[in-house]
Amino acid sequence: MNAEPAPPPSLRDQSLYANRELSQLDFNFRVLAQAQDPSVPLLERLRFLCISCTNLDEFFEIRGGSVRHAIEFGLPPSADGLAPVTLLNRIHDRAAELVQAQYRCFYDEIRPALDAEGIRLLQREQWSEEQVAWLRQHFRNEIMPVLSPLGLDPAHPFPKILNKSLNVVVLLEGKDAFGREGHMAIVRAPRSLPRIIRLPDADGDGDDFHNFVFLSSVLSAFVHELFPGMKVNGAYQFRVTRNSELIVDEEDVDNLALALRDELLGRGYLRAVRLEIAEQCPQDIVDSLLANFELPANAVYKINGPVNLNRVVQVYDLVRRPDLKFPAFQPRLLRDVDAMFEQIRQGDVLLHHPYDAFAPVLELIRQAAEDPSVLAIKQTLYRAGKDSPIVEHLIQAARNGKDVTVVVELRARFDEEANLGLADRLQDAGVQVVYGVVGYKTHAKMLLIVRREGRELRRYVHLGTGNYHSGTARAYTDFSLMTANPEIGNDVHLIFQQLSGLAAPLKLRHLLQSPFTLHSGVLERIEREAAHARAGKPARIVAKMNALNETQVIRALYAASQAGVGIDLIVRGACTLLPGIEGVSANIRVRSIVGRFLEHHRTWWFGNDGAPELYCSSADWLERNLLRRVETAFPMLDAGAAQRVHREGLLNYLADNQNAWELHADGSYHKILPAPGEAGFSAQLSLLEGLYS
Repeated sequence: MNAEPAPPPSLRDQSLYANRELSQLDFNFRVLAQAQDPSVPLLERLRFLCISCTNLDEFFEIRGGSVRHAIEFGLPPSADGLAPVTLLNRIHDRAAELVQAQYRCFYDEIRPALDAEGIRLLQREQWSEEQVAWLRQHFRNEIMPVLSPLGLDPAHPFPKILNKSLNVVVLLEGKDAFGREGHMAIVRAPRSLPRIIRLPDADGDGDDFHNFVFLSSVLSAFVHELFPGMKVNGAYQFRVTRNSELIVDEEDVDNLALALRDELLGRGYLRAVRLEIAEQCPQDIVDSLLANFELPANAVYKINGPVNLNRVVQVYDLVRRPDLKFPAFQPRLLRDVDAMFEQIRQGDVLLHHPYDAFAPVLELIRQAAEDPSVLAIKQTLYRAGKDSPIVEHLIQAARNGKDVTVVVELRARFDEEANLGLADRLQDAGVQVVYGVVGYKTHAKMLLIVRREGRELRRYVHLGTGNYHSGTARAYTDFSLMTANPEIGNDVHLIFQQLSGLAAPLKLRHLLQSPFTLHSGVLERIEREAAHARAGKPARIVAKMNALNETQVIRALYAASQAGVGIDLIVRGACTLLPGIEGVSANIRVRSIVGRFLEHHRTWWFGNDGAPELYCSSADWLERNLLRRVETAFPMLDAGAAQRVHREGLLNYLADNQNAWELHADGSYHKILPAPGEAGFSAQLSLLEGLYS
């Protein structure tokens, strides 16, 4: 007799889930792969290398701090079952692999290739006599006057070290002017000093040759000048990364803005989570620094090179070599942009950034600010960027007598200070500023304009998957929908009513909103596809997002796969779902796209037995987005817009065999390559080429 097949594991089995932190680290290996790819323009490879470094910084500032917090407070593990202590060790090992790969990429691949192009990142042993003389003078004139070396003794305890700042620990021998024995000193590099120094062009070759040195190399070379009469026995650069997650007890504060300002003052000195230090630094000094920062041994990363490698990205901007960068492109401009209200009134307007210019969104707000028929403007701002034209337009609208309400999310990570500033400016101009809802970040991207047209009021709406930020609109892929659909307009009106006033949950006609209907709405649509499959009907889900970790959604996807639903997920970053597990997720495929632009739009398509539903959203399928934020998902009701989003935002990426990585059942990613005889296809490149077709 044949043995009965083993039953599938419980959908709560820990082996069915990847760890979010480790998955996030793996994403940075995919970013680094762009830096290692010789088909990518050289300066873009340098930029990708630096992106992987800054991503790792942010990982430790946020995720690393959370894991240490979980250890201290005895928090239970996530769905993967990995204990926080074990996870911390695995993070160290995986991050150490990444750091080694980053420096190998820099020294073995990118730096030699740059040198061949006349772009030299010189190490100390490569400096000519003339360059040494120039750097010594530069050190004395431009660097030394702003340094304040601190000798460590009972009168001078270990100084506070700012988050991610460059520092040098100096070992000294001899006596100073007061007869004190010198042993160790700390030299802190102020953030006012550029981390990359461009050497003068002694050869007169203009823009063809560029010589650069790291500030850390200059400090190490001339640090002895800070300690006259003393002998320097060693100088070792180091950098400490600190937890940057601000914690404000919102239930306990009367003024969120004031409390956040107080927290920001101390952010740079929160608890340490990582120590980077020169590889050759003596172990006793490393141990001393670890003890000072209250860090365990698995928090140290020994670096063979500059500890602030990400700062070399300055070279990308300093070197004018368009032949070593991605070709410039001109985004599509919307026709009749001078009459935005008329155009939107005629039919929904869909923009796909960065291929479509962000200018029409700015123009819509500008025209609303100037149009005497516009009575009110309501908008959410999560990240707007420095000197945002949107803020200027909203200020002008208020000055023109319109009722302007702006929901400013003060807790947008790393933009808190900027958002406090723009909130102040808006309030000074008479704009009604709302800080959202206590306990829930307002991450939804919404604009509502109320305009009098004859005897009626018409609502115009913009909904987006990305921020109201002109800069990121040229680097991130996002969808923008502008519509005058009255039912969509009423839904957005009700959400703003909730945010700015006090109201019970309101029933929306079309939009899904967290923390109320978004999570349940996603689950219902996944389960509907499973029901179709069990009934023998066609069933399919295609969804694109930045990250996926919400356990109930993953279980629903597993159950849908077991029912026979074909599921394709395009998840750029961390994904804790494991595809391809027999009996559980055999019908699920997961791919990650990493290319020239940051894949940022969230788009979900449900087959629905021939009556498909397509949503775009500000939310990832993460626990925080679906349950602890104010988010929206909006349907593409216009058939043409839905078809375009489906084609450009989903099917296009499923066909990519140039920038795509496939997630396997063991949690590993493998680059997807064209099959023998198959032509290469890049989703992003095809959309760029469409600009000129």
